[in-house]
Amino acid sequence: MKKKMLAVILTMAMTAAAAAGCGNSGNGSDGPTAGLSSTSGNGEDGTAGTPSTEPQGEAAEQAPAAGTVYKVGIVQYVDDASLNQIEKAIEAELDAKGAELGVTFDYADYTFNGQADQSILTQIAADLLADEVDIIIPIATPTAVVMQSATEEQQIPVVFSAVSDPVGAGLAADMNAPGANITGTSDAIDTAAIFDLMLAANPDTAKVGLLYDKSQASSLGAIEAAKAYCDDKGISYVEKTGTTSAEVQAAADALVAEGVDAVFTPQDNTVMTAELAIFEKFVDAKIPHYTGADSFALNGAFCGYGVNYEELGTKTADMAVDILVNGTDPAATPIQTLERGIAMVNTETAEAIGIDYSMFADMCSEVIETVTAEEFE
Repeated sequence: MKKKMLAVILTMAMTAAAAAGCGNSGNGSDGPTAGLSSTSGNGEDGTAGTPSTEPQGEAAEQAPAAGTVYKVGIVQYVDDASLNQIEKAIEAELDAKGAELGVTFDYADYTFNGQADQSILTQIAADLLADEVDIIIPIATPTAVVMQSATEEQQIPVVFSAVSDPVGAGLAADMNAPGANITGTSDAIDTAAIFDLMLAANPDTAKVGLLYDKSQASSLGAIEAAKAYCDDKGISYVEKTGTTSAEVQAAADALVAEGVDAVFTPQDNTVMTAELAIFEKFVDAKIPHYTGADSFALNGAFCGYGVNYEELGTKTADMAVDILVNGTDPAATPIQTLERGIAMVNTETAEAIGIDYSMFADMCSEVIETVTAEEFE
């Protein structure tokens, strides 16, 4: 399946090159062939066992026979520490549940990374449908939108992970009753709580930079909430956006030049992939960067506040297993939102900026300290 997909993508890339010449994609990759990657997990070989023959979305009448194999498509949006952590947690939980139930969740042949390229995500969806997977687990909002659109006709169950605003993104009619073939887990953040931390650390904060990708639907709701908070508190704000890593770096430079007192970024995948390239800009300017995910802090930002992404991935896998094994209807399965009171602080950055965060302990359910690294261990 991997060779088949790669051949299709290569053909697409060669055709595009002949028509328009060779160039880099907006996310900095060298085109579709560089953007597509396939990752293996610990599942059994897809040729072993007997594929599930249960109709999609219908309740199972009995427990699955020992040795049943379920084909599970896992589609990652882009490489970043939080999303990679989710993928690892999903795979680990599928392995654990498979051993417990005596079945196999075969994801090894159906796990792909679209590298933030819409054409690659669309092709991945087509290939997963051709391979007749039993369920698709997309990670992040853009991936979930593509997979939902691709599965509308076949009604293959979709269980997303890390979608900040499922209703706002058009993925669900209601958080408690999605109403279609899709459900999942949300990493929605409490924007006001993040700004409360910001003001607690520096009550004199008067000007905030809002750094995000305006094409990321997951960022828009949090940015509007940030503006409303600032308006209510009499804080001015400056918006800078970017849709590529290079643009985000330029936007960060512009915020430094504006002399902002702090910068806020929600769970924005584009900024996340650029964090290692921009955090020193803010450190040198003594500007704390407050964000909506712990991976930002791991990659150098001062503070990330939100959910536990390993727990989010585990919960996502549990929901997928329930749908596959027990025949649970995704349309009536509430979207799960986890506790959002966990702050991760980069101690190296805090020391370099000279900022005291001791008061966070009384404002969060947990404060975790980290130092700068590329990936979670």
